[in-house]
Amino acid sequence: MAYSEEDVLRTLPGVRPVLEQVAQKWTILILTFLCEEPKRFNALKRRLDGISQKALTDALRRLERNGLVQRTVTTSSPIAVEYSVTPLGRTLQEPFLALYDWAVAHQDDLCAAREAFDQRHA
Repeated sequence: MAYSEEDVLRTLPGVRPVLEQVAQKWTILILTFLCEEPKRFNALKRRLDGISQKALTDALRRLERNGLVQRTVTTSSPIAVEYSVTPLGRTLQEPFLALYDWAVAHQDDLCAAREAFDQRHA
């Protein structure tokens, strides 16, 4: 659906917080991995090479607060915490896959553009 500039400006106050949440650094990867299957915290941390424990904790808390991720505590021994995507979070799977497909299709173009920019500004 196409939006006019006026439509965007009118809806921006409500949409901006949503886009800011979804566009956070680790959000797309976290939700993509959780769409595959629920994961425990440490398994998710291992999959997200480079994320700190604090960054993952903060991201998961933010996603849970926004209704995109569900946190389940298992009280068996040892206690385990598992994260899964909610039905609302799953609705982002298709747009994320489209964005991923775009990135795969255009990664060479983006690399060439960066190299050309760097050569012009060296």
